[in-house]
This record gives sequence, C-alpha cells and structure tokens, in this order.
Amino acid sequence: MQAQIALKWRDFPAFRRIQRILQFSANCANFAAPIIHPEQDRNVKDLKGRVAIVTGSSSGVGAATAKLLASQGCNVVINFNSNRAGADAVATECQDAGAETLVVQANVAEDADCQALVAAALEKWGRVDILVNNAGTTKFVDHHDLHGLDKDDFQRIYAVNVIGAYQMIRAVAEPMQKQEDGGVVVNVASTAGVTGIGSCVAYAASKGAMVTLTLSMARALGPELRINAVCPGFIEGDWLKEGYGEERYEKLMAFNRDNAPLKKTATAETVADAILHFISGPQVVTGETLIVDGGRHLSTAPLTRR
Repeated sequence: MQAQIALKWRDFPAFRRIQRILQFSANCANFAAPIIHPEQDRNVKDLKGRVAIVTGSSSGVGAATAKLLASQGCNVVINFNSNRAGADAVATECQDAGAETLVVQANVAEDADCQALVAAALEKWGRVDILVNNAGTTKFVDHHDLHGLDKDDFQRIYAVNVIGAYQMIRAVAEPMQKQEDGGVVVNVASTAGVTGIGSCVAYAASKGAMVTLTLSMARALGPELRINAVCPGFIEGDWLKEGYGEERYEKLMAFNRDNAPLKKTATAETVADAILHFISGPQVVTGETLIVDGGRHLSTAPLTRR
C-alpha cells in the first residue's frame, strides 16, 4: 500500500519539478571544482633568484621598480647616469629586502655602456632574466614653440629614449635566448607616445617610436623573449615638478585628476606595479602596451592602438 502511495506521489508535477531542481543543483556542484590545466601554474612567473636590470633606477619609476622586484626575490642591477647617491640609497633598500645588488654607472645612449651594464650582471650572476628600459630624458618646451627644439635636442632625446632602449635589448638578447626560460623586457614609454601630448614634441615622438620598437622587437625576438611596454600618463613626483615648476605642476596634476574617470594620477609605485604585471603575470603576452593614467586618455582624442 505504501509503495502504491509513493508511486502516485511521484506522478505529481510538483514532485517532478523538485527532482529536476535537485538534479540541476548536483550538476552545478560538479562544476564548482575548477579543472586546473597542467600548464596553468606557469602563467605566473616566480621571481625568486632572478636577475633584473633596471635602467635609470636611481629615482622615480626606476627606483620604485627596482625596490618592488627586490621585494619579490629578484637580484637587481641599479643603473644611474649622474645620481650616484640616489642609486646607492636604492641599493640599500633592495638589500634590506634580501636582494643582492649591483650599482653600475652607464649612459644607455652609448652602446659600450649598455654592453658593460649587461656584462656586469653576467659576471656576478651568470644570467639576465629581466630588463626594464626606464632611462629617459626630455626638454620641457610648449608644443607651439617650434623654435624651442633644435636638431641636437631631438638627437639627444632619441639617443636615450629610443636608441638606448634598442641597444639594451640587443645587449640582453643573446644571453636571454641561451637561457632555458628566456627573458622578459618591459619598455617604459608614455601616453605621450599615443596621444601626442607631453613635455615636448620630441619627447612625444620618441615615446611613439618606443611603442613601435616594442612591437617590432616582440615579433623579432619571440619565443625566447617577451617584450611589452607600459605607457604612464602624468606621474606624481620630482621629475615633472622640477621640469614644469611647482605651480604649473600642481595645476597639471589637478587637471589630469579631474579629467580621469578614476580621479587619480599615476605614481612611481603604481607604474612599477604595471611593470611587474608584465614580468610575473601571464606568460603568453607580448607586443602589448598598457596605459597607466587613471583613464585620463579616455577624455582625449580617440586612440587607435594599432
């Protein structure tokens, strides 16, 4: 009798709906546990014991990047052109984080200096895993002032911002290619290179060239090397403050914040975070640029990335 009653109960539509709901819940539970691909653990690079060269790392973005990499377990080559005291201070902070360091004076506009910079790293550690092309220079000239820049200004700016980056990539390419897991390069470009707005026309043009250099080198040097670029906008700090003067610096910072969706401007530390993303993040990304400006570029002329 009980079996007959149960049979009749199962015939009710409500009971069948409950059965379907319970079955659906069981199926969802089966999907809850993620399926880990065997290669997934390689998508994030362990930086412990790696060797990084950061050009122009005595202050600003370069210094912040060197210290961040040291905190992740990297040994770091700290490069300076004229600011030895700043480089030594950065080295001390990196050592306090447990990293080994080298402090090397080099002008990246000179190929011999680039070769010596890489040779120093190889002599000490026998490898180079990371290159951050951060060294840069400019001249603060209004874009309307066509007589404010001359041939020498263009050549000096390009020598550091473009040729220097190329020479550093060339210097690390062969040792990186010989390593089992290759290497990674991050070029520090600028939104000036994609918007045409910056400290001067020559600077904007040089950073545009650096973005193109990133594309060309990523295509030419894969699969052993990954090469990407970050494009910061207005960066809070002494470099722009000294270049523009404090009054104009404050006005420009306020203007950039007010016109950015996130109401923020970049700092040396936030740019360093973006650089670290390209180094230790997804290992299948190359030839890319990452704009770091709080979304400020969204209120300028529409950008075509390619």
